[in-house]
Amino acid sequence: MQLAAPFGNAPAPGGPFPKSDQPAKSAKSVVQTAFIFPGQGSQFPGMARELFAQSEPARQLLTQANDILGFSLTELMFNGSEEDLRRTDVTQPAIFVHSVAQFVAVPDRAVGMAAGHSLGEFSALVAAGVLTFADALRLVARRAQAMQAACQEQPGTMAAILGLADDVVERICQEISAGGDVVVAANYNCPGQLVVSGAVRGVGRACEQLKAAGAKRALLLPVGGAFHSPLMQSAATALGAAIETTPFSEARCPVYQNVDGRPHRAPAEIKAHLLAQLTAPVRWTQSVQHMAADGALEFVECGPGKVLQGLVKKIVPTATVASAP
Repeated sequence: MQLAAPFGNAPAPGGPFPKSDQPAKSAKSVVQTAFIFPGQGSQFPGMARELFAQSEPARQLLTQANDILGFSLTELMFNGSEEDLRRTDVTQPAIFVHSVAQFVAVPDRAVGMAAGHSLGEFSALVAAGVLTFADALRLVARRAQAMQAACQEQPGTMAAILGLADDVVERICQEISAGGDVVVAANYNCPGQLVVSGAVRGVGRACEQLKAAGAKRALLLPVGGAFHSPLMQSAATALGAAIETTPFSEARCPVYQNVDGRPHRAPAEIKAHLLAQLTAPVRWTQSVQHMAADGALEFVECGPGKVLQGLVKKIVPTATVASAP
């Protein structure tokens, strides 16, 4: 779904990490390590408890998160139930904080490039020095609130489509949407795995037609709404106001953003893509392909779980994947 001074309300001079962490200026100049960060769904009871016990930088950051949010997020992360961690206002901050905490606990970080899956893009922006931890956490909390409100305004759902070409999924979704039942391709996770999102009726119709078209499986997902679809427009509007008042710095390494899967450094571009992400698809397959083409052979996942490592291996079988220590 992490050092008090560097992650405070104002960016530290030169960004939150030492200059030795800064990558070469060109993404293609050397073979580099890509740091990747998971999104919603990776949470689990007890998350980040070991990090808190073993890493002083992570402990400082986790403690700071409680102060910023005004409630004990760590208590819910360490001792909460699965039900507690499914609450959107808890899930998204918990995954974000865990991910950045694991990142700052990594010794000798050499960040060549960064990317995050959906929510994970905020973690990637902290790793790249674009956002301070405090500012990013406030945006994540606002994002969670806005998405929950959008779900209540326009109920929706999502489904994973397995074993079907992307263009077939896209065509059938377009045909159904043209008839008035909104459903769109939402998450390009890896070849043969695409998640669709939209109105309950639209997703249901899509599952039926995609199975008839040859999909191996069409699985409804246990989510609270139609994320990364037009039904999230009100959330994008609410988050937009918060993004515009938050300082963004030039990225110190390329950040491969979900909207187009391409590397970006300029604050204006990053802001626009971060906002568009709520209603646009997550192009994870394309992001990993572009990172590999630009020199990434090693992908290090920071955050709960190992979902992204599995996706990377399906996208680039020759890549080396690992969890951050």
